[in-house]
Amino acid sequence: MKAQFNGERLKKARIYRGLTVAELAERVGCQRQTLSMYEISKSQPTGKELVEHLSRVLRFPVKFFYEHPVSSAESTVYFRSLLTTSKKYRSEQIVKMSFLSQIYSLLQDYISFPVYEQPAFPEGITPEEAAYALRDAWGLGRGPIDNIISLVEQHGILVTSFSTSTDDVDAFSQLVGTSGTPTYLIAYSNNKTSAARIHFDIAHELGHICLHEWSEDIEDLSKEEFKRREREANDFAAAFLLPEDTFRKDAEAGPQTIVYYKQLKKKWRVSIAAMIRRAEKLAVISKEDYQSLIRIMQRRGQRKEEPLDDVLITASPALLKASVMMLLQENVFTAKEFMDELSVEYGLSIDSTEVEYLLDLPAGTLSASKILDFPAIQIKRNK
Repeated sequence: MKAQFNGERLKKARIYRGLTVAELAERVGCQRQTLSMYEISKSQPTGKELVEHLSRVLRFPVKFFYEHPVSSAESTVYFRSLLTTSKKYRSEQIVKMSFLSQIYSLLQDYISFPVYEQPAFPEGITPEEAAYALRDAWGLGRGPIDNIISLVEQHGILVTSFSTSTDDVDAFSQLVGTSGTPTYLIAYSNNKTSAARIHFDIAHELGHICLHEWSEDIEDLSKEEFKRREREANDFAAAFLLPEDTFRKDAEAGPQTIVYYKQLKKKWRVSIAAMIRRAEKLAVISKEDYQSLIRIMQRRGQRKEEPLDDVLITASPALLKASVMMLLQENVFTAKEFMDELSVEYGLSIDSTEVEYLLDLPAGTLSASKILDFPAIQIKRNK
């Protein structure tokens, strides 16, 4: 039986590359309406030449467009900056998440990952109470968190980072588990490198994981409902990173100045803006004091780039990278076999460089076993 062209795969490849239907049609030299019909499977490309052209333009193997992978349940994707991020950029990240989910399916069949176990939160729990309950469940006490990425990975939440084509995407998260055990993945933009900002982004997504529903489409939420969930995730993040009793003591111990909060930033690894917002919520400073401090930061140009942003760094995600490296080092797969397995058994034929990009692997990790056929040369042998 002749393989059927998968229009959904064409759509995903186009979105992954950040192209509109019109832009792709112009690049391959066909009508926009024709491509639209292919994407919704109302018609099929008549010749292999067009599919090969699409393959070259979109940089996906021809086989990719004929695959029909085993479907997995889709869940919502929470975006840290939904209201300021265009749907085009959101769609691009959602496709990346779907590819990551397929890669994780492979890894999960060979690697025993930590399992995320969420505390049994009572109904009506506040974001702040949920943050403290999670701290207690994880045995964190009430002190600063030095590396939140390592922390959530140790407790079964996957983390990855990759570059985005816009600075409007801070972080996003999705339920990606393919088995009965819920598995969440948090992705953040490596366009930003400040530990303080990354830590809050991760804690914010952790708030969504603990507090919110994952079976619905976030695009269907009203603007007011989305804003409410964002406030709750922010409140969770602030309490998780800056617990009231311990942070209050530090905040009250010194002068309410940017210089003093800069010193606190070294300890708590949270942005100055987030700390003074937390201080205002805890009534350490008044609303007027908060606004005054923010205006000072604006005049100094410190709202986009704060003091110490270029100094405080955090460790990169390691769980997914380590799982791939372990499979290679233990000779479960060669790099080529890993990519073949992903293609044949999991229905995802993409270039090794794309897997390296999605998992933030060192360049060349999955191409090391590629063999170049060049018969005119050979290894010198000692006689």
